[in-house]
Amino acid sequence: MAASAHATGANPASSMNQARAVGGSWSRIRRWPLVPIIVLGTLVFCALFADLIAPHTYREQDLALRNAPPAWMEGGTSERILGADIVGRDLLSRLIYGARISLMVAGVSLASGAVIGVSLGVIAGYYGGLIDEILMRVVDTWFAIPFILLALVIVIAFEPSLMIVLILLAMLAWSGFVRNVRAETLVLKTSDYVSASRIAGASKIRIIIKHILPGVTNTVVVIATLRVGQLILAEASLSFLGAGIPQPTPAWGLMVSDGRNYLDTAWWVATFPGMAILMTVMALNFLGDWLRDRLDPRLRQI
Repeated sequence: MAASAHATGANPASSMNQARAVGGSWSRIRRWPLVPIIVLGTLVFCALFADLIAPHTYREQDLALRNAPPAWMEGGTSERILGADIVGRDLLSRLIYGARISLMVAGVSLASGAVIGVSLGVIAGYYGGLIDEILMRVVDTWFAIPFILLALVIVIAFEPSLMIVLILLAMLAWSGFVRNVRAETLVLKTSDYVSASRIAGASKIRIIIKHILPGVTNTVVVIATLRVGQLILAEASLSFLGAGIPQPTPAWGLMVSDGRNYLDTAWWVATFPGMAILMTVMALNFLGDWLRDRLDPRLRQI
């Protein structure tokens, strides 16, 4: 029997160790957002070192390689690994440079929108009364305005430019912070340590800076993480409609727009930037959900 077991290679201890290792790896994957971190880390790396890692500049054209397929397809070439667009520009290089544009646009607009939204939310929640009523009605009115229609009107009035896109996305970003920050402020201002500071003679500005703002930081971080993906998607939508970043800037939405008329003959022109948008937005959404679960003590206990 022993010889038979040895012959078949059965080793219960080894099997248990392997199962334990697999279970531990799966537990780590579930506990930490490894895939979103890898995707976002790659995005940040490409944005920071685009000049070094891109095989070509995003402006370099070669009409002889117009709509060239990816290198692994028939007719492809190693000079255009992911293929070329309608004027022979390298898609891989434009995707790498487009990561820089997406992060810059989303980061600047999110930072400016967060400052405005958090400030208004704290003011509305802490002061209450007529100030709260006016600010909340302004937010309700803003939510009722169709953003795409407003963006198109502004672009018609002004020429499309990077600055116009930043302003539009900042206008989109601020409203997402106000309600949540206001709700957190309403809870925090009735807490014991805030009441003790008020009794001790602390000014309203000091209470807001020292006690209210640190208390809403977790909420702001989660909202910001989720809003980044929405802003990248909004920028892509504006560029796709011709109301965003103008040519020849390698914005992902603009690249999708360039390839929409060639889906039957050169599908890669629109598909690869579309996949970049999809992966980035999904990674940011998953990271935002993970941060919400980690930073909310009620969800950590579930």
